[in-house]
Amino acid sequence: MSPYTSNVMPAESAAATSGARVYAWVVFALMFCLLLSDYMSRQALNALFPILKVQWQLTDTKLGSISGVVPLAVGVLTLPFSIVADRWGRVKSIALMAALWSVATLGCAIASSYNEMFIARIFVGVGEAAYGSVGLAMLMSIFPKRLRSTIAGGFTSAAAFGSVLGVSLSGVVATHFGWRWSMGLMAIFGFVLVIIYFFVVSEKRLARAHAANASGTPVAERLKLTPRAFFSGLFPSRSVFCAYLGSASQIFIQGTLFVWLPSYLNRYWDMPVSKAAVVAAGLVLVSGMGQLLCGVITDRISRDSSLKRWNMAIGYCLVLGILLAVAFRLPPGNLQLALLAPAVFFLASSFGTCSAIIAGATPPAIHGSAFATLTLFNNILGLAAGPFFTGVVADAVGLQGALRLLPLAAVLPLTVYLIGRWCHIAEARRG
Repeated sequence: MSPYTSNVMPAESAAATSGARVYAWVVFALMFCLLLSDYMSRQALNALFPILKVQWQLTDTKLGSISGVVPLAVGVLTLPFSIVADRWGRVKSIALMAALWSVATLGCAIASSYNEMFIARIFVGVGEAAYGSVGLAMLMSIFPKRLRSTIAGGFTSAAAFGSVLGVSLSGVVATHFGWRWSMGLMAIFGFVLVIIYFFVVSEKRLARAHAANASGTPVAERLKLTPRAFFSGLFPSRSVFCAYLGSASQIFIQGTLFVWLPSYLNRYWDMPVSKAAVVAAGLVLVSGMGQLLCGVITDRISRDSSLKRWNMAIGYCLVLGILLAVAFRLPPGNLQLALLAPAVFFLASSFGTCSAIIAGATPPAIHGSAFATLTLFNNILGLAAGPFFTGVVADAVGLQGALRLLPLAAVLPLTVYLIGRWCHIAEARRG
């Protein structure tokens, strides 16, 4: 019987073995590295914008499009691919995903025009589409419930670290060996991990680890839901919809800054490409640390109160908007950087607050699909839309002018969080 269809939940202390625990952590480390590769392949191109702009004579709109098309593909495909992976098998699906995004990244390295690069980037997005949700679901199935927050937080933090490594290494490698080697290096890293994954991860080994830890929701439970019940479970209330939308609206700002900071530093701070990439990578790292710490702070303050989580989301978003508004009104210099650092600390605060709100309001049996839905919202309305629309505005008023308008984007998530809080209070009174 598949480990995903078993409803047997033996006691952790009685069934867990030392070997199963070690293997579970080995799988975690490998999945963490694959998510690093995912985001390195996705973000490495951002450091190359100044080079490609000159070499291929690209507008900022086109530069934004070859970056934004990856999260767009991820957003469109994450939910259907997650459902397919549950049916076909998570182990095989993850191997295929990683191989595809690595091949596509190699395609970026050999692209000779904007059109070829755009097509290659589409396939990078196709490969990466469901890895986050499927990978997390796999990890949840082999670790005990008491470690779920630790596993989820640790696994998803690889996105920030991967972004940092991708941008910084890409800029340095491009300076010394050319931009094609930057993308080639990311592809090689992915291929190596796929080979290791092939020899380390198997359904039988995961089944033994699952039996030892006996956590996770059986997949069969999710797949037996009717389409109507499935949709109702994903969107049980207006407040949950506000959590999806509010998170995506805030991620719009994050996606914009991650993509355009290297170019901003290069154009207006007169930094060389390599230095701009390193400074931008440092700010992304601050964002990743903020993602983790904001989640910890929210849990400590909110505990079991969803209302307090809404309050935290509102507070984080308000601080983010104010800090960004002040920072981008200052001339380039150390003072501006001193304000940008605390601002980006709150960029990804929505992950901890909105994910917890959604998990608390949706049935545990479909949490994987709920997080895939959150990924869809975040990628289409956030990570894909932010860089593209900022590029369009930058072509009209300049990149500096576009980033000075960016703090206005914080008004939307702030408004949505306020509405979500009001809906939550009304729903609690009716319940």
